[in-house]
Amino acid sequence: MSRLRSFRATDLFKFNNINLDVWTETYSISFYLSYLARWPDLCYVQEAPNGKLMGYVIGKAEGSGEEWHGHVTAISVAAEYRRLQLANKMMSLLEYISDKAYRGYFVDLYVRLDNKIAMDLYERIGYSVYRRVQSYYGSLSPDSVSQEEDAYDMRKPLSRDVHRRSVRANGRNVLVSASQVS
Repeated sequence: MSRLRSFRATDLFKFNNINLDVWTETYSISFYLSYLARWPDLCYVQEAPNGKLMGYVIGKAEGSGEEWHGHVTAISVAAEYRRLQLANKMMSLLEYISDKAYRGYFVDLYVRLDNKIAMDLYERIGYSVYRRVQSYYGSLSPDSVSQEEDAYDMRKPLSRDVHRRSVRANGRNVLVSASQVS
């Protein structure tokens, strides 16, 4: 049986099996450590009985007024542990803490338009597209030509969003530039 536990700084030495996935955004050690220092209650790992990391989620709380929300900065499950509902469990915990401890109006995340598997998962657990963000992801192709990709800003309302203002029916048609999102 695996366990969901708080992400520790020492886990940074054990999560390569998770980060070696084409869909996983990777960050500097200082980036991860800043999240662990500032939002430790929104950073979790799923650990196998043998101590191997199966997946992780890191998040934060941000915004103001009715835009105060939990944000999923990264979630990933190692290939050998997929289809075990681990992402659902990690997302559920982050949502619960964003709702009960931070009193956010919603939880949001960004996903590449061509990451259909992730989008299907998020939609199954209650997220919907709020808007499309142009050139959200910047990357270098193998021939060193810069390529930028759009992302969907997906949101799930929490209990404080009584009027469901964080949901919009036509989100896929609402286009904003990356400079318009914070």
